[in-house]
Amino acid sequence: MNVAKPGLAEGVLGGRLRTILHVDPTLQAFLAAVVGAFVAGAAVLAWHVSDRQQHTVPAAPEPVLPYGIGSVLSVLRSSAVVVDEADVVLKASAPAYALGLVRGSRLVSEALAEQVSAVRRDGQIRETEILMTRPGAPSRHVTARVAPLGSRLVLALVEDRTRERRIEEVRRDFVANVSHELKTPVGAIRLLSEAMVDAADDPEAVKRFAARMGTESDRLSKLVQQIIELSRLQADDPLDAPVAVHLDDVIRSAVDASAIDAAAKRIQVAIGGTGDVQVFGNEKQVTAAVSNLVSNAVSYSDPDSTVLVTTRIDDGSVDVSVVDQGIGIPADELDRIFERFYRVDPARHRSTGGTGLGLSIVKHVAATHGGEVRVWSAEGQGSTFTLTLPQHFGSERKEQEDSP
Repeated sequence: MNVAKPGLAEGVLGGRLRTILHVDPTLQAFLAAVVGAFVAGAAVLAWHVSDRQQHTVPAAPEPVLPYGIGSVLSVLRSSAVVVDEADVVLKASAPAYALGLVRGSRLVSEALAEQVSAVRRDGQIRETEILMTRPGAPSRHVTARVAPLGSRLVLALVEDRTRERRIEEVRRDFVANVSHELKTPVGAIRLLSEAMVDAADDPEAVKRFAARMGTESDRLSKLVQQIIELSRLQADDPLDAPVAVHLDDVIRSAVDASAIDAAAKRIQVAIGGTGDVQVFGNEKQVTAAVSNLVSNAVSYSDPDSTVLVTTRIDDGSVDVSVVDQGIGIPADELDRIFERFYRVDPARHRSTGGTGLGLSIVKHVAATHGGEVRVWSAEGQGSTFTLTLPQHFGSERKEQEDSP
């Protein structure tokens, strides 16, 4: 039995290993080139894949709202709301939030939500009027037009008609009050004329009835004149062509207009305060306002009393105050005296012959001139009405302000 020698086996194995390791240099270079080309190709492929992924635009989801609807709603004056099939508000304009139509993603008004549901059912356009009420806020009258927008959405356009309703109510009340006020003196004149016919044989009665007719006709004439004056004031804007109004001339004109009535009651009308003052606005309107204040003071003052008209400058404004020693105004009626045709206890003070329009004219003039009118009064102690208007400084004051 032949046993291989350990040294011989090791020599053969070592020789084969040396043969594998000691490859021809040309073959080594070829293998290295193949490996390098493979690695480079893999790198280029990976770069292309990454670049394609970066520049590929993802597919846009199908929009819920029609294209451009947001831009359209943003320019509408109406309050606009778009609601989906689940009654969720998808889009609402800024006026809709200001009006209180939307809270979060839901409609606040149940009446509007019912209209939206009805339109979604049958696809018919609906128009309705809604009275919106909110705790701590005044009620609002709105008109809503609800229409389908596509197959799933509903569009609601809401207009706030509160101001128009208020103006309509004021106009209706004004016409009713005018009719009532005109009917009273006209009816009185008719009754007096019939009484004169029946008393034709009584000269004293005829004189008495004739005097009453003259009083009623004067009242009717004054009422018509003030209605025309108030209508003209409402139609004219004093700030369209404002001028410097000299208050000294205005006050003298107002005092002269009431001179006859004051003399009949032996009332002294005094003028005081700061002189040579100008305000900014319309001279006729300012004169009408001051004249009404002086006329009221004379009418409601007791005989042998004094009415004082003063002017005072106060931080860019001018206060024209008319103080009387008359009957005064109850505290619970002070908030209503500027209403049209409102008279303090007309049954008790019928002798004054007032129309109830004078103070409403004063308030309107003050508002349109950027001022205000205030009143202090106490029963039996008289009243003080203060008309505040913006001061006009004149050219000299303006040059001083413009100079460095």
